Formats: sequence, structure tokens, C-alpha cells
Amino acid sequence: MATMKPRRFQIFLPLSVLAILILVNRIKGADYFSMSIINGALYGNIPNILFGASELVILAIGMTLVTSSSGGQDISVGVAGAITSSVFVRIFLSAGGITWMTILAAFLASCVVGIAIGAFNGALVAIFKVQPMVATLILYTAGRSIAFLIDGRLSPILANDLTSQIGSVIPGVPIQTPIILTVAFIVSFAILLKTTNLKLYSQSVGNNPKAARLNGINPVRIKLLTYMILGVCTAVAGFIAVTKAGRHDSVNLLKYVEMDAILAVAIGGNALGGGKFSIAGSIIGAYTIEVLNRTLLRLDVDTEAIKAFKAVFIIILMVIASPVVRGFAAKGAKWMRTRLGGAVQMGNR
Repeated sequence: MATMKPRRFQIFLPLSVLAILILVNRIKGADYFSMSIINGALYGNIPNILFGASELVILAIGMTLVTSSSGGQDISVGVAGAITSSVFVRIFLSAGGITWMTILAAFLASCVVGIAIGAFNGALVAIFKVQPMVATLILYTAGRSIAFLIDGRLSPILANDLTSQIGSVIPGVPIQTPIILTVAFIVSFAILLKTTNLKLYSQSVGNNPKAARLNGINPVRIKLLTYMILGVCTAVAGFIAVTKAGRHDSVNLLKYVEMDAILAVAIGGNALGGGKFSIAGSIIGAYTIEVLNRTLLRLDVDTEAIKAFKAVFIIILMVIASPVVRGFAAKGAKWMRTRLGGAVQMGNR
């Protein structure tokens, strides 16, 4: 039982926060859960939350894996998404005829670029022992300029029915396509973790690289692999983001998403110093951030003030989730159980 309590608390915290935010929205408006079908697609607050958090969920999954293995965070995921999506758009627009195969080929090319970006960041961290945040700061600084050059110093417009269907809805399918793609990605990642030792190896390397090496695990390879997987995540997130927007804006696409991805990992109860992780917690954390953003807008908080409110909320949440507060809570619960147990014994006498 003792080993299960931290895991339960890890999921309980983000779920509780998410439930509170939903309750606030429900009090604010009785129609919060109402949904309607418009032009054959399902719309409403819940579908909109799932739609809006698509990119963040995917990036949070990759960030969780990197955090676990390297004990640090990649602050260039938004920039990497801008670069990979610029490659997708460049190949897409260069094609003679636009078909589903053209889109698939351009997407796969963007994934290859994402893997290369992940390998670059991973090599700096795993081989050259550069602190992850410092290593990824290089791409964070220069990446959007690279995306701008790939775009040909323009902001290209996709203007295609097929890509608009990917970014919105496919005729005859009531659920918005980015939601379907996100669910497919989550399922694929769950299968990957279930059928391989990736989770075990990542946690082992994050907890103790020397012990992992003695057990036959190569820390360099595992760290490189997790960064490359995160590179694929950036490509998928960039692909969804650019099809949603219908154009490629190298300056603003996935801007500031890095911080939200890190916060999603933290809200999910994962240790930012590496080791054990919960993908489910990070996914819940990502949706919690999206609900928080929409809740603040619903409460008529000024757009510029949202970041301040969000920061205060996150600080409170991080303090509650800290080991110090958890320790006090565990001691308080133990004291309460002891007192209640003593009272029950006295009553039985």
C-alpha cells in the first residue's frame, strides 16, 4: 500500500484541480456542458478544450520522457515545431498536385527533421554533458529564424481543402480531426511503452545513470532516443498547429508552448529532476492548463493579466505538490489515523 500512495496522489492532484476548474465554469454558466452539431461537427466547451489542447498534450508526452531520462527540460519544443512545420509546408507547396499521399510524404519529411533536431539536442545533453535547458537554449534562440528562412521569408498560406479537413473536420466525421489525431497518438505511445522497456530504461537512467550502466543500460543511447522521440512529437504538434491555422507563421506558431509543456509535466506530479513518470498525469496536466486558460477568459480576466493569474495559480499548485507539503500531509494523515484508532478502541471498551 505504501508504494501506491504516491502514485495515487500523483494523479489525484491534477484531477482535483481539473474538477475544481470545471466546477467553477459550471457555476459561471449552466450551459457549460452543452454541445451542438454545427455543419456536421460537434462543438461545445468540452470539444473545444480537447481541440485546443491537442498540440500541448502531444508535446507534454514527449517532454515527460525527456525529463525522466535526462533530469532536465527541452525549452525548444515550440521552436522545433515551427521548423518541422515549415519543412512540411515547403514540401507541401512544392508538390505539383495535392493529394493525401503528398500530405503524408511532407509530414514524414517533417518527422525526419524533428528526429534530427532531437538528435542534435540529445547529443549535446547525452554526449557532451550540457545541461538540458542550456543545450536546448541554442535552438530556442535561433530556431524561428531558421523556420523563417525555410519559409522563404514569407508566411505561406496552405489554402487547401485536405489540410483544412485535418485542421478542422473531415466531412461525415462529427469529431474534430485534431482530437482524433491526439487520441491516436496517445494510444500509439501507450502501446510503445507497453510493448518495450523504454519506460523502465528511461526511469533507470533518470534515477541513477551509473547503476543503469552496470545493469547493461546505455544512458547515452536512452537519452538520445528520448530526445529523438520528442522530436517526432514536435513534428506532430507542428503539423496539427499549421493545419489548424491554415498558414505558417514562423514567429507565432506554438509560441510560449514550451513553458506550458513543462508545467503540464509538473502539474501531472512528475519530478522535474528525472526518474519515475506518469504519462497519464502529464496528459491531465495539459488539459488542466487549457481549461485554466479558458476559465480565466470566461471570468472576463484581461488577456494581458491572464499570465499573472496563471503564474499565481501554478505557484500555489506547485507548493501543494512539493515533497515538503506532501510530507506534512502524510504526517497529518498518520496522526489522524492514530487518533481515530485510539478513539475507536476506547469506544469498544
